[in-house]
Amino acid sequence: MGVSGCGKSEIGQRLATRLSCAYVEGDDHHPAANVQKMSVGIPLQDEDRRDWLLNLQARIRGAHQSDSGLVLSCSSLKRRYRDLLRAGDPDLIFLHLSGSRELIAARMQARPGHFMPLALLDSQFTDLEPLQGDERGIAIDIDAMPEQIIEQVLQRFRANTNNERKKP
Repeated sequence: MGVSGCGKSEIGQRLATRLSCAYVEGDDHHPAANVQKMSVGIPLQDEDRRDWLLNLQARIRGAHQSDSGLVLSCSSLKRRYRDLLRAGDPDLIFLHLSGSRELIAARMQARPGHFMPLALLDSQFTDLEPLQGDERGIAIDIDAMPEQIIEQVLQRFRANTNNERKKP
């Protein structure tokens, strides 16, 4: 999860490869109307995101029901969006890729052909609700090379999993 340009696709693909599981690019499931809005600099509203999130929730539920691993990249900027996704699997874990506006803006400017314009970055930061204490997940700073980020993620998930096993 995270704002556009934080590396969700890159890190998600690499993480899925390392975990030997399926990867789903959330942006590929946006309806054409959503892509069109974003392409012309119009931020999506909650009602624009609902069917998209329900589609992703179904993908999560399918992986949960088949007991197969899944890495899904999705902005999940607001708690209510994460709650909707979590309804597909109550054990869903979020990875918040976090970075400064300046770093993310520079990355967005370096990726040609993406439908999300830099003009919408501020609206993404405005909407962003970081993970709360009662949500399963971790935040990782993106100011590192992708492989270093993956190593940090795996170390933190292992530590969190071990701590959960120790709880009575």
